Amino acid sequence: MEAISDHEVETRGEMKEAFIRQLSHSEQRERGKYIRKSCPRMSHKVWKARKDRTDPVSLIEKANVGRMPDLIPIRHGRMVASPFTFYRGAAAIMASDLSTTPNTGIRVQCCGDAHLSNFGGFGTPERRVIFSINDLDETLPAPFEWDLKRLTASFVVASRNNKFKESDARDMALACARSYRNHMVEFSEMSALELWSFSLQADKLLPGIKDPAIRNRALKRLAKESASSVADDIFPKLAGSNGDSYFIRDQLPVIFHMPGHTPGQIADVVSTTFKRYKETLSPAARVLIDRYEIKDAAIKVVGVGSVGTMCWVLLLMDNGGTPLFLQVKEANASVLESYAGPSIYGNHGERVVNGQRLIQPYSDIFLGWMQGTGEYKKHFYVRQLRDIKIKVLVESFGKNIMELYADWCGHAMALSHARSGDADLLRGYMGKTDEFDEALASFSVSYADQNEKDYQSFKRAIRDGRIKAEFEKTK
Repeated sequence: MEAISDHEVETRGEMKEAFIRQLSHSEQRERGKYIRKSCPRMSHKVWKARKDRTDPVSLIEKANVGRMPDLIPIRHGRMVASPFTFYRGAAAIMASDLSTTPNTGIRVQCCGDAHLSNFGGFGTPERRVIFSINDLDETLPAPFEWDLKRLTASFVVASRNNKFKESDARDMALACARSYRNHMVEFSEMSALELWSFSLQADKLLPGIKDPAIRNRALKRLAKESASSVADDIFPKLAGSNGDSYFIRDQLPVIFHMPGHTPGQIADVVSTTFKRYKETLSPAARVLIDRYEIKDAAIKVVGVGSVGTMCWVLLLMDNGGTPLFLQVKEANASVLESYAGPSIYGNHGERVVNGQRLIQPYSDIFLGWMQGTGEYKKHFYVRQLRDIKIKVLVESFGKNIMELYADWCGHAMALSHARSGDADLLRGYMGKTDEFDEALASFSVSYADQNEKDYQSFKRAIRDGRIKAEFEKTK
């Protein structure tokens, strides 16, 4: 059978035919193999900065436009802590760099910021805990290898941060790429419905930890998180009471109320935009949310890359006094849009929500979007705040746990890409050998070197006064 390339499909008008008669598994795999001619697997091995490469500090400054000015120094302070924290906040830099690398043209719904700390555990509607990508602010359709390169390079950066040997750091990237390729074979052999129903369940992953002490600690934490509730966990940490009602306590500089508004005073803009948010929910979810009343709203500084964007936390309660916290995050254009094309959605909150529904096996029932009014006329998306959300502390990982985690992340990313793309096409391109894995491991080492150079440039910019950094007190 003659292979069909992406270029031939488009130029010979066969795309329409491909949609009419779905290509068979073998035909899609042959298409994947054919793409190697224009984009060889080993071409991904090389990273070399172009002479006209954009100054990385300029890209950070550009990413700061539109953020809350008083919070930008906090963002810089969090980024400059280490090359690893810098990498986490530098998605815009890597997006620019990835656009100059070899391109397969195999597009999936990318995360857009797929470093290893953006993976973790979260609860399904049935309150089971699954492992997946859990931060999708930058999600957009783009070449699959952009996601994978950002992920594998993050393992080298994180491994160096944890003082691993250089050979071990490379092996972590290799393990992640290999896991992605091997599990894509598994997903290519599933039926469409099987694939859509599949998830990585935490209680089935944790027994793979070989160290009994670490395994038992992980299982105990899983049991604790699964049994916890908002009322028992985050409510006592965030909420206070004046005797008549509950409110969110200010915790400067990371949690505070709008200027001119006291705790418990709901601004008109919050009430108006919340009504718009409810219109994006399913009818059933709308009935559920209507059983809650907003008690307070405050601004909350989150993460590294998101610092300075308008992020809120809302406290709601039902008539029995049970709390519900919602996170309202500002959604701007994805860092990938300048290179992969604009979003098809007019609201970037809608872009994030629909990308999340494609990428994650289960979605939060309260997931929705809205646009603000007046001075807050920005795009937002809404989700529950930390309801069975397990953050993985990769800074504490030893070699064995990091390697296992690399396998998990590769597995989870393969599932996300198989859901939104074509597993057979990806399988055909990557092939049966480790050629593609080795190429990505080599790229990851070179790009981790680039990240360290950019980090030093960032530190100089702070030292020279070009940009300002503010350092928070550690507890």
